[in-house]
Parts: sequence; structure tokens; C-alpha cells
Amino acid sequence: MKRGRMSALTKWSPFRLSPSWDPFRELEEMRNRFFAELGRGRPIFRTEPEESFTPTEWMPPVDIEEDDREYLLKAELPGMKKEDVKLKVEGGTLSISGERKEEKEEKDKKRHRVERSYGAFMRSFALPEVVLSEKVSAEFKDGILTVHVPKDEKAKPKAIEVKVS
Repeated sequence: MKRGRMSALTKWSPFRLSPSWDPFRELEEMRNRFFAELGRGRPIFRTEPEESFTPTEWMPPVDIEEDDREYLLKAELPGMKKEDVKLKVEGGTLSISGERKEEKEEKDKKRHRVERSYGAFMRSFALPEVVLSEKVSAEFKDGILTVHVPKDEKAKPKAIEVKVS
């Protein structure tokens, strides 16, 4: 029987794509670099004066609350007028849309940074079947749009007394 060279068995690792690459070692090195920067008192995420900043697409945040009578949606729309906001209920969907227009740059003023986002937006919310979509109402005050979506009386939970025998 001839003995040939036997290859060594190596434990299989799903992370080992090449023998020299170790993701855990790389994570450790990243962590060490991160904390080394902190130790020097340098900010990790720098804001340089010459940076270019492009605001992302604007979408107003919305809070949704519920009580036994209604759903309440509150949308933050700072700097907007009620004429710039549209509310529509159609096919079981509540849609809020509008446009926040960019302020015009004045001739004798120089802009150093514009971080607020501008433009058109649209938010849509699926309404539960238990609402009275024909009775939806809204009010706009101090940049907050408040939408009242009343629940159907039939959908309210009823307390049932359990008798013990």
C-alpha cells in the first residue's frame, strides 16, 4: 500500500471565504479605531464648513392615536399654510398631501446652509373597516394637522356579563 500525502482537515466556517479574511478581526479593528478617535477628543462624524449637504426627500412625521371613539392622526407640517395641504378619503385610504415651498433667497442675504427639506409630499394610511369615512374632519393649527377619524358605533366593544353557576 502506497502512502501519499494526506491533506489536513480544516474546520469549516461560513465566514471564511479566504484563509486570511476574518470578519471578527475586522470588527475588532474597526472598534479599536473608533475608540482611538474618541480618546483623542476628535469627533467621529465631522462637519466641515465646506461639506456639501443635500436634504433628502421630505416626508412629514405622523403620530396615530386611538381611543374608544376615534382614530387621531397628527402630522407635523411646519411652515405650511392650510391652503397648501390636501386631505382625501377614498376607497378605505386616507391621504395627506401638499407642498412646502422653498423660501426665496433675498438679494442682500447670503445662505450658508439649507438643511430643511422642501417639495411635495404624500402620506397614505389604510383605514380600518370600522370607521365612518364620511365623517372625517381635520383642523390645522400651529403647523400641526390633526385629523379625526370617528369609529362606527357598531364597532365599539360591548361588555358582556359572565354569570357564574
